[in-house]
Amino acid sequence: MWSSELSMIDTALLLAGALTAASFFTENTAEETRLRKLVDTLYRRVDWSWAQDGKPTLRQGWKPECGFFHYGWDGYNEGIVLYVLALGSPTHPINSDHYAAWTKTYQWENLYDIDFLYAGPLFIHQFSHAWLDFRGIRDQFMREKHCDYFENSRRATQVQREYTRRNPHSFRSYDEDCWGLTACDGPSQQQPELAHERRRLFGYAARGVPYGPDDGTLSGWAALASLPFAPEDALRAARRMLARYPEMLPGGQYASSFNPGLAKAEHAAWVSAGHYGLDQGIVLMMIENYRSGLIWQLLRGCPAIRSGLRRAGFRGGWL
Repeated sequence: MWSSELSMIDTALLLAGALTAASFFTENTAEETRLRKLVDTLYRRVDWSWAQDGKPTLRQGWKPECGFFHYGWDGYNEGIVLYVLALGSPTHPINSDHYAAWTKTYQWENLYDIDFLYAGPLFIHQFSHAWLDFRGIRDQFMREKHCDYFENSRRATQVQREYTRRNPHSFRSYDEDCWGLTACDGPSQQQPELAHERRRLFGYAARGVPYGPDDGTLSGWAALASLPFAPEDALRAARRMLARYPEMLPGGQYASSFNPGLAKAEHAAWVSAGHYGLDQGIVLMMIENYRSGLIWQLLRGCPAIRSGLRRAGFRGGWL
């Protein structure tokens, strides 16, 4: 459809959601038994070893017109849940050496006197966490850093806040309570009303800190999706951004992004026309994990998840 690829990460997110549903609907009824059987069938059918294409790390995608993409899931990204599912597969698992090959591409940095596993866009530090409870469990990489992925996401949230506080490009409204640089829709010079804007606008892009890209576009949902890591900071940002720019929440749901520096009228920001399920879903899941830990608890009991984490080298904590 639309020349889209067979996406490895989208496959993983679909299956993570399916396994969550199978872990929730446990009654011995015809409907719930059928649901669990369907989830099991889908998961067993995925050939994760094929998705490597003989390379050290999983490929990002495949198209019938050109085959596998030339780039893989390298560098720290939202792919932990992908690797855990691939490692935990009961039918077509990848070898644990391939997870180690992936972590070798990580980039540990010190930014604003904060040591953390670097990734610029905020969504990278959130999406696997929507399903997997990383509190207190560590793989070999994190054991060496005396950290865990949950704490790392907390630090990444601090880096976001510090970047907007410093506001190196002097964008309107950036401060420690107005942040959320992530992958999102955004303004573009291709839009007629912005054709003469002097600054470069990136359209849909994975905005990140501190190396960019950054055109003054923020995502309110991205701040709220950090709720489990930094609840006070996330709630304060959500409330203050909404108070300043209520137009960012049209119809009671977050727009993909808003840009205060492209105001059409006083105190009104440019707002994306896009409303994406991917954005709404991560907010919903992270609110529930903060409130009750429900999704984390469900997948803690999933045998494939536990097996995948152990094969990736995770130890300690609830595992």
